[in-house]
Amino acid sequence: MRYGVTIPFDNVPLHEQRSWIEEAVSLGYTDLWSSEADGADGFVPLALAAAWAPTARLGSAIIPAFTRGPALWAMSVATMAEAAPGRFALGIGTSSDVIVERWNGIPFEKPYQRVRDTIRFLRAALAGEKVDQEYETFTVRGFRLRRVPEVPPPILVGALRSGMLRLAGREGDGAIINWLSAEDVKKVVPEVGEGKEIVARIFVCPTDDADTARAIGRFAIAAYLNVPVYAAFHEWLGRGPALKGMWEAWQAGDRKAATAAIPDDVVDDLLVHGSPQECRDHVGRYMANGVTTPALAIIPASPDPQWVLQAVRDLAPR
Repeated sequence: MRYGVTIPFDNVPLHEQRSWIEEAVSLGYTDLWSSEADGADGFVPLALAAAWAPTARLGSAIIPAFTRGPALWAMSVATMAEAAPGRFALGIGTSSDVIVERWNGIPFEKPYQRVRDTIRFLRAALAGEKVDQEYETFTVRGFRLRRVPEVPPPILVGALRSGMLRLAGREGDGAIINWLSAEDVKKVVPEVGEGKEIVARIFVCPTDDADTARAIGRFAIAAYLNVPVYAAFHEWLGRGPALKGMWEAWQAGDRKAATAAIPDDVVDDLLVHGSPQECRDHVGRYMANGVTTPALAIIPASPDPQWVLQAVRDLAPR
C-alpha cells in the first residue's frame, strides 16, 4: 500500500525540514509529493528529499507542461531520475490559465495537445534518442539528452475530465487527480482504464473544530473552483447546481458572498476534516473507490509549525 504526503510542509523553512521528512518516512509514509503553483518549485524539495529519505518514493503532483521548454523539461526530469533511481515519478499537467498565462505570461493555448506533446517528447529524450521533431505545440531540432537516466520515471498525467483522463491511461502511466470527493473517484477512475496508477491529492485539515475547517475549506474552494478548468470539472461531476451561487457571486465581484454561498456538504466532500481517525477513514474511502496512492495535502488550521508536524503524525497510516 502506498500512502503519501505533500512536501514541503507549510510554515517551516525548507532547509529545516530534514528531520520532518525523516520522521514522516519513519511513520509509514511511503511517498513524498511536491506541487508547483506559487510556493516552492516542483523539483528542489524532491531533490532534497532524495538525499534525506533514501527509501521514499518521490513524485510531482503536478508540474505545468507550459512553464518549461522541452530541453529543460528533459534535463530536469533526468536529473531527478538520476538522483533517485527507480524512486521518482513525474506528474505533469496543463495547470490553469491563471498560473500559466496570468502569472507566467505564457499563452494557455491547446493545453491537451501541449501535455500530449511533452509526454511524447520526454519518452524519446529520456530513452536517449536524438529528437528532431515538429510537434503540434512546439518544435525541437537536434536535441539529445547527454545524461540519460538509468531508470526512466513513470509519467503520470494531472487530469480532470474525460479527455485528459483518457490521455493519462493511453500515453501516461496513470493519472493524478485532485479537488474531488471520494464518491467522485468512482466516475473518474474508469476513464483512465485498468492497471494504471491513480494518485489523488487529498486536502486534509485534521481538527474537530468543524467551523474553522469549513471556513478554511470555503476559502480554498473559492480560490480553485472559480478557475475555468476546475469549474468545468465540477460541472462535469454534477456539482453545478450546488456551486451556482458561488460562481454567480464571484462573477459579480462579490468574493465574500461567493465564499459564503458554498454549501457545508460541498466543503465536507472536498476537504477531509475531523478527528485524525475520521480523516484516515475518509481517506480510506478514496482508496476503496479506486485511488492507489493518496497524497495528503495538509491544510494548517494554525500558523504554529508544530501544528503541522502533529498533523503529519496524527494522519500517519496505521
